[in-house]
Amino acid sequence: MNFIRASAKLGLPVFAMLNTTTSHAGEFDSAGVKIRYTVTGAGDPVVLIHGLSSSARLNWDLPGITAALAAGHQVITLDCRGHGLSDKPGTRDAYGTNMVGDVVRLLDHLHIARARIAGYSMGGMITLKLLALHPERVNSAVIGGMGWRPADSPMNPFGQTAGNGGRLRVPSACPESFAELSVTEAELKAIKIPATIVVGCHDSCRQMYVEPLRKVRPDWPVRVIPDAGHLNCVLKPEFLAQLQAALR
Repeated sequence: MNFIRASAKLGLPVFAMLNTTTSHAGEFDSAGVKIRYTVTGAGDPVVLIHGLSSSARLNWDLPGITAALAAGHQVITLDCRGHGLSDKPGTRDAYGTNMVGDVVRLLDHLHIARARIAGYSMGGMITLKLLALHPERVNSAVIGGMGWRPADSPMNPFGQTAGNGGRLRVPSACPESFAELSVTEAELKAIKIPATIVVGCHDSCRQMYVEPLRKVRPDWPVRVIPDAGHLNCVLKPEFLAQLQAALR
């Protein structure tokens, strides 16, 4: 099977495989943890934060999202700690809000004062916590495949079983720290940064986390992607369209 047919069989847009947009890849020390990142394109900076047990390449590059956004933005992706080509510490205290700190330190490393932030699933939790802790670094946000998850709420089953055969491809310490990424209702109400929610119509996160969020923040628009679940939402052309619209 040739490369293009294989890509189509996997549900990946062919243009994502053929795109020749120049990217710069690098790494930096984030409080003792090596974080891998890429910068693609030029313009208004956008940081993309991937989901649990994924990576920048899997979540953003292969579906063609990085290349599409780079037509009008400086697109910054990172492999969150514990994922991809970044370091993978094994202790719980290395994760939690340290993953938010990685985004801030990446902006510092690139000398970017403020950026638009888009996160999917775990990346959505990191994004929401970033809005609560460091609103001065964010111009606007897109929260994909996630909503508001209070500390005492259950974890989405996709977050518990992401990976082959239900086994995580990342240290278990990472999802065990997710309670630290929760925000209180008071913190949620206090956020002044505009945000948009994008979620698949069949995603269990829609009922578990997005609906509670809508009750507290009815001013944040929710865009529902038809015929999409949690895992395949980023592959849908409608997801990219809504992401582009929100970033504009």
